[in-house]
Amino acid sequence: MELRQLEYVLAVVDAGGFTRAAHALAVTQPSLSQGIRTLERELGVELFHRLGRTVTLTSAGEAFVGPARETVHAAAAARDAVAAVTEVLTGTLDLVALPTLAAEPLAPLVGRFRGAYPGVRVRVAEPEDGVEVAALVRSGRAEVGLADAGAGGDDLVAYPLLTQEILAVGPPGTHWPRAGVSIAEIVASPLVATPPGTSTRRLLDEAVTAAGVEPVLAVELSQRDAIVPLVLAGAGHALLPAPLADDAAARGAVIARLDPPITRVIALLHRSGTLSPAAHAFLRVATADT
Repeated sequence: MELRQLEYVLAVVDAGGFTRAAHALAVTQPSLSQGIRTLERELGVELFHRLGRTVTLTSAGEAFVGPARETVHAAAAARDAVAAVTEVLTGTLDLVALPTLAAEPLAPLVGRFRGAYPGVRVRVAEPEDGVEVAALVRSGRAEVGLADAGAGGDDLVAYPLLTQEILAVGPPGTHWPRAGVSIAEIVASPLVATPPGTSTRRLLDEAVTAAGVEPVLAVELSQRDAIVPLVLAGAGHALLPAPLADDAAARGAVIARLDPPITRVIALLHRSGTLSPAAHAFLRVATADT
């Protein structure tokens, strides 16, 4: 069994097919297919159901994927450890973060990390909710995640990084009391919100449930970048994390604190097992000022 064969299998799983996997690995499809066939003969089982262009894991394949990921990560960690000894940290670091955290605080953290370790390539995935963030970290497809502190569960290490306040954001000309605006006042007006299941929508749903009120949803969309333009255009109000709300204010929106306030604790999530030198270095950079 060769490491490259494990990488072939994982590439097919992650890409959803042999052709896309071969392209991702920059190898020919016949080479990839032959490598997997050779591995299957060695194991004595088929790892994939091949039905035309559809590829799904067999039960043996599902059992194989987890240990294969651990082996590939361990091999990468071994290579990176050798590089780290000579203070030439290289390799790839896979991160995952909620979309609302990608600009702040993740972007500055990645910038500081890349400044200290320019030889490391950083890849960032942005699933819609904390459960998906935790799942990617748990599966090994990402080494470090950034999400709400409670997203990881008991099987992941959660390092609290910061507390982020949620603010009300209204169109230009909105008049709110200086002391703050209540959830009941916010939801009485039309709202622009992301779909159920997303991180900011969960905060909204929890707040309105606690307040015993029903929101008036004017626009529901998954494209987060369009929320502020919609608010500025007068489509409705929104609840956004403070960094996004501050950016909206700079573009002409009116923001206000909530009374009572709504906050969320943002944490770095990682597995308790072995991490690559790059992941260790990122955690050191990220927590240097906390």
